[in-house]
Amino acid sequence: MTVINAHKVVKDYGLNGTLIHALRGVTITFESGDFAAIAGPSGSGKSTFLHLAGCLDAITAGSLRIGGQDTANLSRNRLALLRRHSIGFIFQAYNLIPVLSALENIAFPLTLLGVDKREIRERAAEVLAQVGLAGMEKRRPKEMSGGQQQRVAIARALVKKPALILADEPTANLDSSIGREILELMLALNRSEGTTFIFSTHDAMVMDYARRLIHIRDGQIESDEVK
Repeated sequence: MTVINAHKVVKDYGLNGTLIHALRGVTITFESGDFAAIAGPSGSGKSTFLHLAGCLDAITAGSLRIGGQDTANLSRNRLALLRRHSIGFIFQAYNLIPVLSALENIAFPLTLLGVDKREIRERAAEVLAQVGLAGMEKRRPKEMSGGQQQRVAIARALVKKPALILADEPTANLDSSIGREILELMLALNRSEGTTFIFSTHDAMVMDYARRLIHIRDGQIESDEVK
């Protein structure tokens, strides 16, 4: 099943009075179960593409379908529902809520979905164990290492069982050994759950793990290789 279908996608935005052409007619599709990395230098458009795919921003021209839905035809509320139900995000800064425990951070997306409280606790605890953090339910982010915080961020993305997880430079703040553990975890989840993972990255290790490697430069796809 096609998860993302981008056709001649253009994204322009203004910066200090200058028009920036972030994406210049990108055409690409991603299928269910992809484990793909988008690589390129800073300013190449890789993070911009992830933000568009995650419905965090709107395209300037072209068409972008997420899960078969044309994002240009969706209201703000419908886009929010699509993000909430179908897309998980993993950011390099983790974006955990400091005053919440690990379990509460993971449970937060299910709370927004109105899931029963008992089911929330069970699912959050299950996913926390799945990422190797059983016993750390009550720890707050400041009491955890960078690798542990990233695992909580992964668990938070997984708990609602989305079809698509977008990871923007997920290993950028981790040392190589922790980064490898995180990638092994995500690859295992991709294989067991069939979740589609798309990374933006500078990291050669992420590129090695990816089963599909896309290079982007100056807002255009340079190459798209399935390993």
